[in-house]
Amino acid sequence: MSKFAILREFVAVRWLRPLRTRAAVERRQRRLLRSHLRFLRQRSAYFREQLATRSFSDLPLMDKSVMMSHFDEINTVGAGRDEALALAIENERSRDFEADLGSNSVGLSSGTSGHRGLFVVSSPERDAWVGTVLARALPRGRLLGHRIALFLRADNSLYESVGSRAVSFRYFDVYSDMDENIARLQEYRPTILVAPPSVLRLIARAADAGAFDVVPQRVYSVAEVLEIADEQRIRESLGQPLLHQLYQCTEGFLAHTCERGVIHLNEDNILVEREVLDAERFTPIITDLRRRAQPIVRYRLGDVLRERDRRCPCGSALTAIERIEGREGDTLVFRGLDGRDVPVFADVITRALLYADGFDEYRITQIGASRLQIALDTVDDRSRRRVEDEVGALADRSDASGPISRSWTM
Repeated sequence: MSKFAILREFVAVRWLRPLRTRAAVERRQRRLLRSHLRFLRQRSAYFREQLATRSFSDLPLMDKSVMMSHFDEINTVGAGRDEALALAIENERSRDFEADLGSNSVGLSSGTSGHRGLFVVSSPERDAWVGTVLARALPRGRLLGHRIALFLRADNSLYESVGSRAVSFRYFDVYSDMDENIARLQEYRPTILVAPPSVLRLIARAADAGAFDVVPQRVYSVAEVLEIADEQRIRESLGQPLLHQLYQCTEGFLAHTCERGVIHLNEDNILVEREVLDAERFTPIITDLRRRAQPIVRYRLGDVLRERDRRCPCGSALTAIERIEGREGDTLVFRGLDGRDVPVFADVITRALLYADGFDEYRITQIGASRLQIALDTVDDRSRRRVEDEVGALADRSDASGPISRSWTM
């Protein structure tokens, strides 16, 4: 871990790379892409073969199954899939993430798709990642003395090694007892809190109960979809004017929330192609222009993003996103009155359920054509009827036949 390399990246992202126009963003992307393709032809057996007969735009799309089946040929650091997978599994089982594969970190990813993946990251890439995340995440006006609490599924020996008098990190294992975690968090008194929404909800409840009285300077939601109702509840309980997000997955650091509370794609390091879903939504196809140990090239994510229809007042030319709505697999399908399928995106149904009340948690499962099961964390029949009424009203607004639904308690 090179603290000089981290600082260099921090300075570049924070101050030397303003990218105030789309032309500046695209010039940087073209330059990085040319360099990256040269590297891939030289160092990746998989991409050498692909690029011998295809241009970049004609390369086949990647996903987790392609990455896993061609892992040995894709990566450029000589990592073998079997050895890397065995090490990653052992790290997960022991919950001790100190072991690396030479100078490279390895880990598992399941993501929201549920399919296991494997990733490998080189030491220089880790340095660049840390510098970039800190540049995006540390509040303006204060750089020193931050205590950053990280609630994560896995610690990859990265964070404590970065700690210094300027910034310290403490890792909290999401698999550990949450009462103990919150007691440790209260003692640590973080200035910055980073956690999945499901964990932030528990911390918010602890704050409401008086078990956590710290008001962090900033709170970041990571790893899971941030629901609208959860966002409001967490902000109020933790005393936050804004709840920020870091859109980070094993495919890269993809987006961040700016000082104005708007999510921006990190297009200074990634290229985003779009698979259009409707007039507002798209599924991103990602090329990480600087990741070389395990190249991510034209990688199709299963996420649904909704673009903001106006430029962000912060002045950045990086694409602004209204919401990260979740996975394509979260989309329901109603039967239209004309017989056609009508997609109902997760965010649409989430907003519909805001009009109902009397419950905190819900789960909706499609079990057939316009047939849903609705689970609530309540035994209140009134709340159940309100949810069913709102889903029915949503079907009417979508010109769809009303879904047949059945409620039960979670």
